[in-house]
Amino acid sequence: MTNHSAQTYRELGLRPVLNAAATLTVLGGSRLAPGAAEAMREASADFVDLPELQRAVGAHLAELTGNAAGYVTSGGSAAVTLSVAACLSKDITVFGPPRPAGAVAMFSGHRNPYDYAVRQLGAPIVEFGASRAEIAAALGPGTACVLWFAGAHYAEGAPELSLVLELAHRVGVPVLVDAAAQIPPVSSLWRFTAELGADAVIVSGGKGLRGPQSSGLLLGSADIIEGARAHGAPHHAVGRGMKVGKEELLGLLAAVQWTLGQDESALLARYEQAVALWVDGIGALRGMSAWRDYPSEAGQPHGRAMVRPDPDSGWGTESLVDALWDRDPRIAVLVVDGAIALNPQTIDPGEELLVLQAFQELLG
Repeated sequence: MTNHSAQTYRELGLRPVLNAAATLTVLGGSRLAPGAAEAMREASADFVDLPELQRAVGAHLAELTGNAAGYVTSGGSAAVTLSVAACLSKDITVFGPPRPAGAVAMFSGHRNPYDYAVRQLGAPIVEFGASRAEIAAALGPGTACVLWFAGAHYAEGAPELSLVLELAHRVGVPVLVDAAAQIPPVSSLWRFTAELGADAVIVSGGKGLRGPQSSGLLLGSADIIEGARAHGAPHHAVGRGMKVGKEELLGLLAAVQWTLGQDESALLARYEQAVALWVDGIGALRGMSAWRDYPSEAGQPHGRAMVRPDPDSGWGTESLVDALWDRDPRIAVLVVDGAIALNPQTIDPGEELLVLQAFQELLG
């Protein structure tokens, strides 16, 4: 947390937040990767042919990640809308009455609030179960695409993605994978598409990639990318309001380049060191239980610390969460199954000590 940002927030009457929760939109996503802010500043200084820049950045991102094509969107949810729109039709006139033909198939256990990214297109969602027969029955000439959500929190009871890909591609139905929060590992940028064979993958730009919070990345087949482009700004279509500026384009490109250059094993090791510090330090406090949980809340390949007040501690989970949030700076955490989850992904080196200190001060 820089002194400048903290001062600006305070001048607006806000307390800065020390984020031990996750790369949540409501908390601003993540910190910009080194070089991203400078790239955005440089982009802001000049005019450019924006569609031309969008194509150039998309092509470069595709090359960096081993994909056929790439397209920058105004967040992961916009990438869902535009990629589904591409599967419904490349004709940008289809979204007036009547409703577009074609359904979006989803595993029943993957239904979630991001359904709205699909439902705003007017396309029905058809659910399927986990068996081969149930999946095959949901796919046919009227299926525009399959929308698949990646991550350990969506895996319970779900069929293997390989089975879904096999059955969908057998009848010519494309498969879109929403892996918005699945970085790390950085291989999510190419594993679902280039390795497993999905037609497109959707990644948030403002989470693990540490790009602009208002950015997303769609990678995959050229047909889907061109369809998404047809429905996106500056065209007057369903994505006209999902505008991506020159600043987000160059900011996300810089963030992806920085991310690809990192030692991911060292990064994950640092996360685990923070988790160990919390488990040992908070677990040593009177009236507290602490343990390591794996993987993180979105299924990234690192641990998180879980802590819970004992019944005789004088604290409840919610009251402790409120007390952490009421500090200065505020400390944000998640509540999972009655316990407090501390995620190291959004913690800068040294901040894990501040989180531990807050628990020590509150719990004596």
